[in-house]
Amino acid sequence: METGKNDEIEIDFREIFVLLLSKLAVIVLIAFLGALIAFTYTKFMIPKTYTSKTQIYVMNNTSTSDVKQVSVGELQASNYLTNDYRMLCKSRPVLEKVIEELKLDMSVGGLASKISVSTPSDTRIITIAVTDTDPWMAKSIADAVREAAKIRIVEVIGVESVNDVETANVPDSPVGPNMKLNIMLGFILGAIIAVAVIVIRYLLDDTIKTPDDVEKYIGLSVLGSIPLSEAEARKKKKKKKSK
Repeated sequence: METGKNDEIEIDFREIFVLLLSKLAVIVLIAFLGALIAFTYTKFMIPKTYTSKTQIYVMNNTSTSDVKQVSVGELQASNYLTNDYRMLCKSRPVLEKVIEELKLDMSVGGLASKISVSTPSDTRIITIAVTDTDPWMAKSIADAVREAAKIRIVEVIGVESVNDVETANVPDSPVGPNMKLNIMLGFILGAIIAVAVIVIRYLLDDTIKTPDDVEKYIGLSVLGSIPLSEAEARKKKKKKKSK
């Protein structure tokens, strides 16, 4: 860091880069410490989550004999309807019925946050996925949502029928938390904190250390210097190591 006559601060990026290189071992050590903290927190503090999936197939009112006569416009309308089916699967009546049936101690919004609904392109197959900390509860909710959604879709849209493609499974392996991602984020955050502390200490350090610093920071030439005694030099070196 350099200061001019008008007390303006000029940052020497080359000097900062050299400083960071000299502190590389410390930065890496703190980064690994951050990764260790992230691992410990993820392992023992964040509960595991499981996802159970079920699928349904929505039949329209067109009979199989009329399939060849379906127009492009009707196919596009069918795609729009698929989005409607997705919305109905997470509608309030469906979720309230699930909460009542399973006697869940949660709000409609809380239940909705556990459910995701998706549809592969160009199909009327709807996938309902439920994520919960209890794999059996995830399965129970997925099945209950499927059954309630089937009734609601028929009531609102008036389709021919809604059939089961597959019932919900009991997941045997967790989908979260993402241990690798959290460890990586902990490592990166630890490194950033270490670099920030080193740079801030460097910027705030305005002490004079060498004769060159006198001319650089104050603008005065040094006429001479008095060497420290051996005892003072040892004391200063010891103090420097303790920082």
